[in-house]
Amino acid sequence: MTSPAETPTPSHHFLRAQIERDLAQWEQGQGPERRFGGSPGDAAHHAAGPMDPAKIRTRFPPEPNGYLHIGHAKSICLNFGLARDYGGACHLRFDDTNPEKEEQEFVDAIKDMVQWLGWRWEHAGHTNLYQASDYFGFMYRAAEALIEDGLAYVDEQSAEAMRLNRGDFTTPGTNSPFRDRSAAENLARFREMRDGKHPDGAMVLRAKIDMASPNINLRDPALYRIKHAEHHATGNTWCIYPMYTFAHPIEDALERITHSICTLEFEDQRPFYDWLLGHLARLGLLAQPLPHQYEFGRLNLSYVVTSKRKLKQLVDEGHVKGWDDPRMPTLVGLRRRGYTPESIRAMVEGTGVTKTNSWLDYSVLEGCLRADLEGRAPRAMAVLDPLKLELTNFAEVFGSADFRDPCHAPAHPHHPELGERQFSFGRELWIEREDFAEVPPKGYHRLYPGNKVRLKAGHVIECTGCTKNDAGEIVSVQATVVPDTKSGTPGADAIKVKGVITWVAAHEAVPAELRLFDRLFTEAQPDGGGKDFLEALNPNSLRVVQGFVEPALASAAAGSHWQFERHGYFVADRIDHQAGRAVFNRTTTLKDTWAPAK
Repeated sequence: MTSPAETPTPSHHFLRAQIERDLAQWEQGQGPERRFGGSPGDAAHHAAGPMDPAKIRTRFPPEPNGYLHIGHAKSICLNFGLARDYGGACHLRFDDTNPEKEEQEFVDAIKDMVQWLGWRWEHAGHTNLYQASDYFGFMYRAAEALIEDGLAYVDEQSAEAMRLNRGDFTTPGTNSPFRDRSAAENLARFREMRDGKHPDGAMVLRAKIDMASPNINLRDPALYRIKHAEHHATGNTWCIYPMYTFAHPIEDALERITHSICTLEFEDQRPFYDWLLGHLARLGLLAQPLPHQYEFGRLNLSYVVTSKRKLKQLVDEGHVKGWDDPRMPTLVGLRRRGYTPESIRAMVEGTGVTKTNSWLDYSVLEGCLRADLEGRAPRAMAVLDPLKLELTNFAEVFGSADFRDPCHAPAHPHHPELGERQFSFGRELWIEREDFAEVPPKGYHRLYPGNKVRLKAGHVIECTGCTKNDAGEIVSVQATVVPDTKSGTPGADAIKVKGVITWVAAHEAVPAELRLFDRLFTEAQPDGGGKDFLEALNPNSLRVVQGFVEPALASAAAGSHWQFERHGYFVADRIDHQAGRAVFNRTTTLKDTWAPAK
């Protein structure tokens, strides 16, 4: 399986239309046979294999140099989703061609997040999990074949000289003085590069295309560079590494990818992609039919930054508490914040696929989360800013100050099959500080002297006053219980009240650390126009309060989702929530009420 358990109705877009056209042609026998040797390989390997059991092959090819973020979710869901919908396979492949920035930690984190989003890379008995470094031997072989065919040369100019000689959009490039060396000379120099006889930066292997091309990407692009660096997978086997633009097309072809789907900034690279694969197929190294590259518009989310460099800066400088900080747009951060895979997939599916880059307001993602959790998150009462409520006639009404009056409420108002939650009513309760006003403003229907309210799932009470400390701060509120008004009993409706407030009984309240997260930035495009994104940091992006929750939440599992009535959707923190220490993160409020700090 390569997909989540559920299969949403796919929206139609240009990539689907292209795939459907291709499938129709292939079913009619148009074009070369699509054979698959059971694993990535060259032309001979695939020629010996059976017809490809996958109708299409796509891939998600991250570089393992950081944690995946919300922007990657679009590519993940698009590639895996298309493979699912059209009976194909999607490969997870690590483009690990830059050893100085890549680590096994990132490889493991990427696999974890793709699986968390609901996707798998197995198909027809094959585990399609690959890495570019698996193909370093073939890439070197391909580079030598290009040299021998007069299509590549070793350039010993300095990096600055190559930059100047490349030209610009109005000026053609200038040929390197090393461009016309013989194939034998280039082959010898390239093998010296491979054997470690030259330092980093001394020379590069370049394709020989056209230094006057209007597409700058075709002005003899670099194919290999020298890097005396240990690779996390291959160790010190190599001291030369392929450039991404050289490696990526080859990886697609070796894996028999049919539709190489990437973001719009790679559109100008497509001519080189086709040039390289066409020549390697002509030289007999790669099997036909060759992959084709298609570009779609990147999805940008407001109020976040997704530059890996900037995200790393946030972590390194302590603006956040790690890559999984719930304020981060990383997928590990969003998971810890309480976002669900279903909500992220719904956001991606709802945005469609276009040929232009687009911006999506963060509230859309929050809306997808609310839509997902509304129907399944159990309810609970919590008090975030506790104020003691004393019921002065409790012993008179119930016969004892120590009496515990059992109460209950549905776990979910629309799902009776989820059962009921149990709690009890006592003489002292915790209520929200905002639910009492000594002098109420106009339209205030909660507690104030002389007013009655209903304690949700409990009794009607009448406020009689409050107690203050020496500084004039309110430290407790007093009220009386109105007899025979317990929710669910025959007399409950005898007294009509306009206000209903939530509460937790002091005798069984579970102390909890409640982390109230907000958007990390106050501006929709914090790094737009070259601005210093740190200046847009939201000083109120995290507020930690000590409150109380219902007794049942003492056993809440880490990662479990809840709707705290009136306050929003919360998740038991995946790391810090444990037996004896309740920690809940607010994922989002019940409604979109966000406004930037003044």
